[in-house]
This record gives sequence, structure tokens and C-alpha cells, in this order.
Amino acid sequence: DGMNVLFIIVDDLRPVLGCYGDKLVKSPNIDQLASQSMVFSNAYAQQALCAPSRVSFLTGRRPDTTRLYDFYSYWRVHAGNYSTMPQYFKENGYVTLSVGKVFHPGVSSNYSDDYPYSWSIPPFHPSAEKHENDKTCRGKDGKLHANLVCPVNVTEMPGGTLPDIQSTEEAIHLLNVMKTSRQKFFLAVGYHKPHIPLRYPQEFLKLYPLENITLAPDPWVPKKLPSVAYNPWMDIRQRDDVEALNVSFPYGALPDDFQRQIRQSYYAAVSYLDVQVGLLLSALDNVGLSNNTIVVFTADHGWSLGEHGEWAKYSNFDVATRVPLMFYVPGMTTSPVSQGARVFPYLDPFSHIGGSVPKGKFPVLFLCLQWVDRGGQSKKVVELVSLFPTLAELAGLQVPPACPKMSFGVVLCTEGTSIVHYFNISEGKVEEGKEGCDGTDMCFNEEPVAFSQYPRPADTPQWNSDKPKLKDIRIMGYSMRAMGYRYTLWVQFDPNNFTANFERVHAGELYMMENDPNQDCNVYNNTSHGWFFQKILD
Repeated sequence: DGMNVLFIIVDDLRPVLGCYGDKLVKSPNIDQLASQSMVFSNAYAQQALCAPSRVSFLTGRRPDTTRLYDFYSYWRVHAGNYSTMPQYFKENGYVTLSVGKVFHPGVSSNYSDDYPYSWSIPPFHPSAEKHENDKTCRGKDGKLHANLVCPVNVTEMPGGTLPDIQSTEEAIHLLNVMKTSRQKFFLAVGYHKPHIPLRYPQEFLKLYPLENITLAPDPWVPKKLPSVAYNPWMDIRQRDDVEALNVSFPYGALPDDFQRQIRQSYYAAVSYLDVQVGLLLSALDNVGLSNNTIVVFTADHGWSLGEHGEWAKYSNFDVATRVPLMFYVPGMTTSPVSQGARVFPYLDPFSHIGGSVPKGKFPVLFLCLQWVDRGGQSKKVVELVSLFPTLAELAGLQVPPACPKMSFGVVLCTEGTSIVHYFNISEGKVEEGKEGCDGTDMCFNEEPVAFSQYPRPADTPQWNSDKPKLKDIRIMGYSMRAMGYRYTLWVQFDPNNFTANFERVHAGELYMMENDPNQDCNVYNNTSHGWFFQKILD
């Protein structure tokens, strides 16, 4: 009768995971999921900001169609009455459930997480969420602060818990309810960490001794970076511990030791997240549903950790737009799973320090690199806007039609394309992402590209450059990412009629990935880019 769906969406998670080749992180449970999944190593969000990204992939429309670039409008009122992915599953007989941060809360989801359109019952939000920005971080002075770096003793927190712990408990409760009800379900679970503040149980710091933490490989502002492209990380500056450093705006660098502390805490928060995912997937085993539940794991966007002298999201660089993306489909990414089989035994990240492996469990590195003859990996460039049609196809539902050029009046359509055809590779192999061309420019024509965009209020960094409100947007940076390059145009934008004028180019960026994988050397001004310009217009 079709499979259940467990959709795990993480806030601000760049692919710092073992299964994406990160050597430092301890993420055994997510790596174990990856070993049974189709993993996309080049997946990109459509805007590196929570609300626009989430509304985009949940509706299957790009930000120019949802008309949401900030947090302050509801697409059904402001753009068009577009169906969402959970709504489509609900209309096809699924019980749809939301736990934690799935839609961005507030105006952009009608203060209801789009209930009752998208969900069968009112969404669950953890009670501890309201304390996220309170002064709960104990400083060196013994007092409580609202810090960026915030390892905590959970027993001292309001209610003795943290939001993601509560979300895991609720999701496990709902899995048990759905097991007894025997109805098909679409359960979306949204985790907060590693979103700032980096507030997580302090024991996770033990996994990452500070002496093992390096700076970003390119912690400086690139010489040829257009000023419009730079994000001045205002939300970081407003935290108590960063404010105390008195860093000059906009280009002043954080002290090296504090940069290492941020990176250490980001990694610790990822391991805390991994434990939550491990508990949730182990519960899926416990209720006997691993054999008939599709699991999707992704994030709304990435997060800069000092690269290009930047922190947070708010840009078009890979560090801000690239996300993990994996699909576990029983019988497709794995051999058929027998009823009651344990696919996701919980793995303790503290038992994996220094490569020691608990008896009877696969070494996680082995799981990741060898794919244990299951799963697979695709290097194809894909977009989050393709999630909706992809999940519909995997679940055996009719795939929503492609949107026409103007689709504001069309209730059900998608601007993404299903990526299920990329799953059909020989088992356990890494698929190379080549199009079989002879190396000429023409081979670019057929290859997949990902489009992202970011708004700015001005050509130079302002206090509101990271999160301009719609009325203040004057420039839109449209970015096109292919295997070999990232091309970005910053063009004039009119917020009154939502139009971009590509004849008024304020700045451009072009990074050739083969020689410049970190996107530090902008060759826009010394390259002829008519071909790129035409492609971004198309």
C-alpha cells in the first residue's frame, strides 16, 4: 500500500559528516543511515535562509515564485495557494505529522506551520524552544549570558531538557502511535542544532579537544570578492560573547582562538544531533517499521565556519548553500529488509573515539567508505526544490506536473524535477556525474545545475545585509552551480513588482572548481562569460 515517510530536516547543517569525507566529526548514526541510502554529494538549497529555503522545498517552488526572501509573508496570501509536499501526501491518504522546526514558525507559515492544510494534527513544538535565546550559558565570570558558544549542563536548563531532546521523544511517541494505528504516515522531524546559539550538552565537547580544531582553510576575505557578496554575520555579532570582542564592522576578523571555539562547538552540536538521529532511527527499528519506511535526511542550508572571513549563512557560497541529502528506500537502496530486522542499531559516538569499534558493530569508517555493498553515492548536482517530486515518485504517488513559466495561479506543480533516475546505478558504486562529453564547452549544456539566490539592500555591507526585509531589497544575487563552476550575478531588483533587471549588473563572481574548490579566486573580470550569462537567463 505504499511506504511511510520519515523526513528529517536539520537547521543550518553543512555536510560536516563522516559519510561526506569529514575526518574530524563523530557522526556514526547519520553515517550508518548513509551506508543504507542513496547519498547526493552535490545538493544545494535555493536560498541560504531558513524560511525561504523551507517554503521553497516544501512547496516545490523557487523563491521568486513563493516571493519569500525574508520571514514576513505567507505564500498562500502573498504569492499563490500552492500545495505543499505534506499536503499532497495528506490528500493521498497519509497521516501527516510535524515535530519541531519543519516550516519556519511565524508569519511565513501563517503562525500555524501551515496547519490544517499540511498536517493531520496540530504540529508539535518543544516547550524548551522558548528558552533558546535566554541567558542560559554560564560564562567564565560564573554569570549567565546569551552566548554564541554555549555548552550546558542539561540538568540546569529550564525544564531539565533541550528542544531537540523533546522533539526526539515526541517523534518516537508518534512512531509508536502510528505502529498501532496501521495507517500510512508522513512524519517530518525538524532539529534545531547546529543552528545558533550553539547550545548543546557539554559532554560533547570531550569529542573535540581544542588542539585538534583548525581554522578554516581560507579564513580571509578574498581580494576579488565584490562587497555586495559579503555577509557581515550580524546575528553572530549580537551574541554576548562575540559582542565582548568588539570586532570592527564589517570586515574585522574574530580572534583565532575564538574561531576555533566556534568550530569546536559546531562540531559538538553536530554530534549531539547525531545522537538524536540515532535514537530516532533505532526507534523506527523497535516499532518494526524500517522495512516499509522511506527515510530522507537533509538540511535547509549550510553555515560558514570562517571561510572567506564569513560566519553563518546569508551568502551564495557552497559553504552556505550546500547540504547533506540522502534517501533510504527499503528494497531500492538496500536489499529487501525483513520484518523486524535491525537496520539502524544505535551507535554511541563516545564509543567511537579513536576508531575503537564496539564489539559486533561495523566500523563506521568502513560503513561510510565501502557502502557495505548497499546504498550508493551520486555526484550529480541536485536541488532541494526537487524533494517534492522525488518523494512523490519514491512513495508511488503521481509526480506533480512541471510548473508552466508563470505558475502563480497553479495550485499543484513543481519547479524541481524528480531525481529518482539518479538512483538507478549499479549497487554500491560511486556514480561519477560525467555526461560522456568530449571536454568541450558544449558538454556543459546537458549537465544539471543548481540555482540559489540571495537578496541585498545595498552594494556594500550594511547592518541589514544578511536579512533584508522585502521592501529594502535592491539587489538580487542569482547563482548557478554546476560540477565545474559557480557563476553569480548581482543584479538590480525591484521589490514592488518582484522583478530582476539583468541589464543592470552590479557585480559578478565566477569560480572554477577544478583549480579553486574553496571559491576564493573570483575570475569574473578576466573571463569571457557570455555563455554563462545566457544560461542563467534561460
